Amino acid sequence: MQISKRWILFLFLAIAAIAMLFPFYWTFLTSITPGASVAKAPLLWPANPGISAYEELFQKFDFGRSAFNSLFIAGVTTLIQILTGSLAAYAFSRLEFRFKNIIFLAYLATLMIPFQVLIVPLFIELKYFGLLNTYWAAILPTMTSAFGIFLLRQSLNQIPRQLDEAARIDGAGHLRIFTLILIPNMGPALATFAVFSFMASWNSFLWPLVVLRKPELQTLPVALANLQGQYTTAWDVLMAGSVISIIPMLIIFIFAQRYVVQGIASSGIK
Repeated sequence: MQISKRWILFLFLAIAAIAMLFPFYWTFLTSITPGASVAKAPLLWPANPGISAYEELFQKFDFGRSAFNSLFIAGVTTLIQILTGSLAAYAFSRLEFRFKNIIFLAYLATLMIPFQVLIVPLFIELKYFGLLNTYWAAILPTMTSAFGIFLLRQSLNQIPRQLDEAARIDGAGHLRIFTLILIPNMGPALATFAVFSFMASWNSFLWPLVVLRKPELQTLPVALANLQGQYTTAWDVLMAGSVISIIPMLIIFIFAQRYVVQGIASSGIK
């Protein structure tokens, strides 16, 4: 009876995995099927597979430049958010100052504000400083993350304060305690936040569309949208671009999934 239950559970998980992975498999099949159409019935494997869609993608469109733009913006944004988020989390977790909890709750309340509400004032501000059509226009508004501060603060709260007190007795200050004691113990939470931050920046569409109007500054999501408008029926080319945009996130998830699970578990987030 126990074995049958395990097989039923295995079968259920296998069906769920196939259901979730099939869209990605279908995207890849479409990209290697010349002249493919999403209106046709799906085939498990194309009759004449090829990479002509990928060749056309890079010949007719500066897709490599768009991939570099997304990689650069996402990488810089992730590094800055980790720096600002970890420092703010240390202040909210380890320092005592007036109205600390009120400030923290007010900061978390910003998570409920839709980003669409902030587009116009942010656009006007960046235009005033002459930062439109620059990488900084896409990076500066996302230098901090309320979710990241919350995640890292929860992780810091799980680290015993006795470690801080022992280091302080040995003469360590805030900077040394933060860099040598706490940061090494926050590895899973930092990795989790890095994955979420990179994924959010990599998939961002609306804000880069608004502030990066030059073709040489366009990110991958914007480039894919333009590709769909330019090649209305070339679904193989469009899906080839989608496959390329998925690869970096897939690689990051494969290498970081263990740390993501540990980070969420150690931070106390359900």
